Amino acid sequence: MTRAIGIPWPVALTLLAALALAIVPVPDILRPARPEWLALILIYWAMAFPSRIGILTAFVAGLLLDTLQGQLLGQNAIALAVVIYIVLQIHPRLRVYPVWQQMMVVAILMALFKLLALWPQGITGFPPGSLWYWAPVLTSALVWPLIFSLLRDLRRRWLLHLT
Repeated sequence: MTRAIGIPWPVALTLLAALALAIVPVPDILRPARPEWLALILIYWAMAFPSRIGILTAFVAGLLLDTLQGQLLGQNAIALAVVIYIVLQIHPRLRVYPVWQQMMVVAILMALFKLLALWPQGITGFPPGSLWYWAPVLTSALVWPLIFSLLRDLRRRWLLHLT
């Protein structure tokens, strides 16, 4: 199996798909509620392959997200690195939780992600416009069961021998 920087190719493709989903145009009314696709994908893979998907992967993916979205460089990178650090610390327990409990943990992680991304934004004078800034916390938690089942099936089909 071909690997890019120690990451299995199906994992790399899902990370690229998450980056693409982060910049796909959506109607203005739905834009504030766009789930944090990259964070969700990284959380799943960090749970599944904690020895391969870690803080450096999250940081690099966050830098790419910052670049694609034209945000302050490092804003998402640091936030994703912190979130994935926490996932790596709790992954043995998180993996055995039922999906509805994982949704709750994902909501907490997304709230932390948004809070950490808000900090440099506020320092530079660009605070969030409204409470809609926090909408991705809810939408990300709601799409977690879909992400979890899709990536679990992908892992079982293509990557079972890596666990």
